[in-house]
Amino acid sequence: MYDGVTVFNIREYLSGENDVKLGEDELRQLFSEFFCDKNPDVERFLREQAIEFTKKNQSVTYLVFSKPDDELIGYFTLAVKPITVNPKNFSNRMKNKIARVSEVDKETGTYTLSAYLIGQLGKNFRNEVNTKITGEELLQTAMDTIRELQYRVGGMVVFLEAECEEKLLNFYELQNGFKSFDIREVKCGTENAHCLVQLLKVL
Repeated sequence: MYDGVTVFNIREYLSGENDVKLGEDELRQLFSEFFCDKNPDVERFLREQAIEFTKKNQSVTYLVFSKPDDELIGYFTLAVKPITVNPKNFSNRMKNKIARVSEVDKETGTYTLSAYLIGQLGKNFRNEVNTKITGEELLQTAMDTIRELQYRVGGMVVFLEAECEEKLLNFYELQNGFKSFDIREVKCGTENAHCLVQLLKVL
C-alpha cells in the first residue's frame, strides 16, 4: 500500500467497528467535503449513492486520507462483476491467464468471467488537497486493496471503464498496463449518449 495514505472501508464508519465512532449522518457530512469539478459524476456518486450501494452490497467505497493530517484526498469504489471478453487482440500469455478463470464460448471465441471492477476513482479538489496524491498513486492504492482481496478469495482480472479521451486512455494503458477490450455505449438521452472504453488488467 502507498505509504502516504490511510484507507478506510466505509463499512467501518457505518458499523462503528474498529473504534470509529461515526454514523451515517457524519459520513455524509464528510462526503460534503469532497469536490471534483473535473468529473461531476465522481462527486455525485460519493455524495448520493456510495452509502446505499454499500448497504445493498452492490459495491464498497473506500476513502483515502493523507498522512499525517487525515485530510480526505480521494476515494475509490470496488465491486465484483461478470464481464465477457473477446481476447483476439491479447497476447497468448494473457489469453491463457484469462482462460483459467473463464468459461469459453467456442462459437464466439469469447471468455466470460467474474472480475474486480474499479467503479469509481476520484481525487478531492477542495482546497487543493488533490496535490497530496497523484492519479497513479490513487490507482495504485485501489490496486493494492484488490490484491489484498485476491489473497483472500482469488481472482485475477481487474477492469474499469473510462471516457474515450486520449489523456485518460494513455494513463490507463501506457502508464498502468491496462488493455482495452470493448466499448460500451451509454444512452443518457439522445443528446448525451456517449461511449465508454472498457479496459482490463491481469494481476
